[in-house]
Amino acid sequence: MLRSKTPFIPAIASLALCGGQALAQETASVPELVDALQSGGHVLYLRHAMTETDYADQVAAKLGDCATQRVLSEVGWQQAKAIGSAISGLEIPVGEVISSEYCRAWQTADLAFGDYRQDAALNFAPAEDYKQSDLDMMSANVTAAISQIPQDGNLVIVGHDDPFEAATGIYPEPQGVAYVIAPTGDGFTVLGRIGPDDWPAS
Repeated sequence: MLRSKTPFIPAIASLALCGGQALAQETASVPELVDALQSGGHVLYLRHAMTETDYADQVAAKLGDCATQRVLSEVGWQQAKAIGSAISGLEIPVGEVISSEYCRAWQTADLAFGDYRQDAALNFAPAEDYKQSDLDMMSANVTAAISQIPQDGNLVIVGHDDPFEAATGIYPEPQGVAYVIAPTGDGFTVLGRIGPDDWPAS
């Protein structure tokens, strides 16, 4: 199966996955999403901030070598800092922050939150044309990550478009968009999205 750059579902829709254990609906407003995050116990999946260019680097990218990867642009650096400042200003409790091992993801995590750890399970498959096994792997990895109930505050995951789409059927755009997820332990509900410029002022 070829990788897709178009959404599987429209912005306001519902999708049942994994035998009904996962549900994506995207219906909550930004204020409602902020309220949910302020209460804790949610997962915030943040696609990395804006990069210098937007091209597929799955094959050429070498982990640990940012020169072979897409990296954040100057706009992306400011975007990541602004998102982190907004979350802090809104007094949203942040527990663990996890990023993929790719530079644009951990750079976003570092600029927005400071403390983070990298997890290879959040990486995209190293292929430009994904096989079904690649999609299944990315889906399983992200599904497991966004289904876990945080023990403290909210879990923040900084990752990529294709793994999120594989798990939810939702293509996350633009860069810097965040999805608020209610985990159940064995599944999840996508409550809605907050664009990079849509975080309300504190």
